[in-house]
Amino acid sequence: MSRSKVLLLTKPFDVYRSRLQANSLSSISPSPVQQVLSNLENRKQVHNKTIKLCESVLQHKSLEWETIMRNELSGPIHHFDLVVTVGGDGTLLRASHYMDGSIPVLGVNSDPTQPEEVEEKNEEFDATRSTGYLCAATAESFEQVLTDIVDNTRKPSELSRIAVTVNNRPLPTHALNDILIAHPCPAAVSRFSFRIRDSETYSTLVNSRSSGLRVCTAAGSTAAMLSAGGFPMPISSKDLQYMVREPILPGASAHLMHGSVKSNNSMHIFWNCKGHIYIDGCHAFHPVVQGDAIEVSAKAPILKVFLPSHILCT
Repeated sequence: MSRSKVLLLTKPFDVYRSRLQANSLSSISPSPVQQVLSNLENRKQVHNKTIKLCESVLQHKSLEWETIMRNELSGPIHHFDLVVTVGGDGTLLRASHYMDGSIPVLGVNSDPTQPEEVEEKNEEFDATRSTGYLCAATAESFEQVLTDIVDNTRKPSELSRIAVTVNNRPLPTHALNDILIAHPCPAAVSRFSFRIRDSETYSTLVNSRSSGLRVCTAAGSTAAMLSAGGFPMPISSKDLQYMVREPILPGASAHLMHGSVKSNNSMHIFWNCKGHIYIDGCHAFHPVVQGDAIEVSAKAPILKVFLPSHILCT
């Protein structure tokens, strides 16, 4: 079945101009300032050029489409056959928070990192651009990828997401990558206890004082979790992975600070301080207070994502 109505969801890209130059970078010599600003301006141009290219391809294929910026999303995405995000992983993650499992999403990395540029500028500034790990297309490949999708020769993968309830009330937003439950002040200690529940029993209760708790999906296992010492998971896995961040004197419970939650099990957390549940980064979060009971599982609706080939081969 061909895709006929497309939502083109784009990342806004604003270059920090006079205020950045006058305030934030006032202590840096003029040459690095100009290099940073020039790099930002170039990134904006590359991003906008990719948006225009995507719009041109959609028009050429005579598809019905609508372009909106990701910060304009305010409700569930309905009445589209395909969502195309133009930006990086952050834009795809933002779109996922407004999608159920019925509409597939394709990510277009609008400004991929250029390894040669990063190496050349390494001693001057950070020239890293967009990673786009979940993005299956770039400006160069978008037309062919879209053609394959319209012709039904390319199929989306079904990725698991994280469902969270607080005091038995489900949060409306599901995490595609990960959640972080922590005190809102990064210098403060997070106090909580947790245990894993299978179909019949609970595991031993684990008490923790730490920097918080991170739980990820397979899709998110190569992001912050991997950087913290976790392990990459097969993209098709429906299990979750958790890690207690910087535990304080875990003692005999040290081996329980990092582990897995099977797809049919759940993690029960008893929160004992002020906190936030951060969903796929810092933009979506839910406050929690001392005494809240939090349940985390993989029972959220799946998300259909067209993935790049290098992920499908792992």
